[in-house]
Amino acid sequence: MTTINNNLFYGDRIKLSASREEDAAIMVKWGEDTEYLRNVDTEIAFPKNKEEFEAEGKAAPNVAYFRLRTIKDDQLIGFAAIHSIEWNNRAGLLAMGIGDSSNRNKGYGSEALRLILRYAFNELNLDRVGLEVIEYNKGGIRAYEKAGFQQEGRKRSVVYRDGKRYDIIVMGVLRPEWEDIHTATEL
Repeated sequence: MTTINNNLFYGDRIKLSASREEDAAIMVKWGEDTEYLRNVDTEIAFPKNKEEFEAEGKAAPNVAYFRLRTIKDDQLIGFAAIHSIEWNNRAGLLAMGIGDSSNRNKGYGSEALRLILRYAFNELNLDRVGLEVIEYNKGGIRAYEKAGFQQEGRKRSVVYRDGKRYDIIVMGVLRPEWEDIHTATEL
């Protein structure tokens, strides 16, 4: 069962928004946070410059990219994207992050997941959303599972950090699975 929401981009406390010129300067600060960099990507933790963050918000045919903002004060807190969309297969991959550590562990990530998945399934009309997460990102894994993602496999010993090897956990959620959870939480 699909529910029509009055505003596709708004949740209870946060919203999906377009990129703004002033966002890049804030995101540069996030790039100085090792924990953020090491949870959001498997690449070498390396700060990005303003121009690189500005480029992230550019429109592309197989990407739906949003910045996350609080509704109360319009503060930039993160990003969420469905990327690598294969329109013929109705499938895409999720990427998201909450930038400043003061905004983590407040439920913003879970709310962002609900918003971006609602967008992916109801607006983009996808049937599957997948993701990859490093095994040490326990909070992320819990949030993904709560949103309906299931562990589908592992890529063993992919990430090397601080002298230790870590697996990548491959996860995915199908539209009917998301609808079952979404409908249950609306009751």
